[in-house]
Amino acid sequence: MTLFMTTHYLEEADALCDRIAIIDHGKIVVTGTPSELKDSLGGDIITIAIRENVDVTDIIQSVENVKEVRKENGAYRVKAMKGEVTAPLIIEALRRKGYTVTRLSLTEPTLNEVYLEYTGKALRDTEESSRAEFMAQRIHLWRARKR
Repeated sequence: MTLFMTTHYLEEADALCDRIAIIDHGKIVVTGTPSELKDSLGGDIITIAIRENVDVTDIIQSVENVKEVRKENGAYRVKAMKGEVTAPLIIEALRRKGYTVTRLSLTEPTLNEVYLEYTGKALRDTEESSRAEFMAQRIHLWRARKR
């Protein structure tokens, strides 16, 4: 038996679905089981913040097992293999250069991160954009009727 379910609640999809297809602008961009999709990101997500207001991307990128570093909202989002091993190495590399880590979190990828990776935008951005487009269309139709 096959049952199709549509949802914007990715935690719900993760818990209930055997297979998931992510659709962006009417096109399927990726399909797989929840585990396959999360594994496709290639590692864990380390979020790290430092006290100093300097760019330490190169230092973090030089650490073994780090695949990608992105600065977002004053913190660094790091994709790394073996996050539990890599996080202490990042802290040590920053400490050796005189920087102070103020926050660190280690998470396994979620379907929200999978969505962000494959579409280039957060689901919230998509919902807000869709609402704005919908409202613009409604206003246009309303103005056309008034004429």
